[in-house]
Amino acid sequence: MKSKKPAEMTNEELLKSKKILAPVTYMLAGMLGLLFCLNIYNSLTKGFSALSVVPIALLPILIINLNAIKEINKEIKARNL
Repeated sequence: MKSKKPAEMTNEELLKSKKILAPVTYMLAGMLGLLFCLNIYNSLTKGFSALSVVPIALLPILIINLNAIKEINKEIKARNL
């Protein structure tokens, strides 16, 4: 599935994508933070495990989503929505 750039989206598509993407991204950030803290605790008590790299591996998805939200917000401001 190819996603459109914010400049190519209609007003309704922009608002809908922001409405969907923002809560999901913030929930992902919270879960990654919690998982990172739990992995630190687990590493201190039981030692390093292979699952300790999961938050680091999912961090690029969070960064991509945050950049997408920033672009959508910029386009919404440009259109005065």
